[in-house]
Amino acid sequence: MTASAQGPTATSMDGPPYRQIERALRQRIAALRPGERVPSDAELCAEFGVSRMTARHAMQRLAQDGLVRREPGRGTFVVKPPAHRRANRLMTFTQEMTRAGRVPSSTVLTRVIRPSTAAEAEDLRIPHRQPIVHLRRLRLADDEPIALETTVLIGATAGVVMTADLASGSLHETLRRAGFLLRRGSGTISAAAATAEDARLLSVRSGGPLLVEHRVIADGTGRPIETTESRYPADRYGLVVVFDVEAAADEVRVRDDGGSAGLVAGGESGSPGADT
Repeated sequence: MTASAQGPTATSMDGPPYRQIERALRQRIAALRPGERVPSDAELCAEFGVSRMTARHAMQRLAQDGLVRREPGRGTFVVKPPAHRRANRLMTFTQEMTRAGRVPSSTVLTRVIRPSTAAEAEDLRIPHRQPIVHLRRLRLADDEPIALETTVLIGATAGVVMTADLASGSLHETLRRAGFLLRRGSGTISAAAATAEDARLLSVRSGGPLLVEHRVIADGTGRPIETTESRYPADRYGLVVVFDVEAAADEVRVRDDGGSAGLVAGGESGSPGADT
């Protein structure tokens, strides 16, 4: 089956042409099965009235997000969408899954107001046993379990969090509408073996590998609003890490006679044994 070539032209939607094509294709891909073909660059040019470069740019963005696979000489095909995100960027689960062309949902397991533990109070920088909101959810994409999340929020959020629709809605969007604007966070990533409860809820084997992320998110003033632990099956979710390579300790920056900066590796600067 091939994705329908019928749809709005690029000039009938808002945004740059490649983004218009990308959005239209994401909607179509959500209704297709892995292995089905999507329109070629030439077909997109004819449908949307754009250049081949614009069509190719839109398709490359989908390929970079892992939604399609481009096979030279054969075409472009839908693949099972991954659940990966960059480790230095946090989107809501709803945003992540929607962007991947999947349908997000949640099962609320626990939602109560209770006193904070010592560890929670330390993370949120509040007095020990001060009331907090304890929220536990099973996060799903296309009805497949992706994460088991335990979130603790400061008590000031109780008025909106306790009544919000968190089965189909976004917690962070709920907080934003209530004036809690999340801006920055820090976190740690580790591995763990699935407990019996993890196995039951995430449909994995007991003792199987999990990716565990613990994060604290603050507002624009630096006040912590939430702390969350997310437990992901290792074969269904990943974090893409982008990093710089730190210079070796024995790399010494020197100046040459002309005053321009140079880099000498190994030994002291200017020493006969320095590598070049």
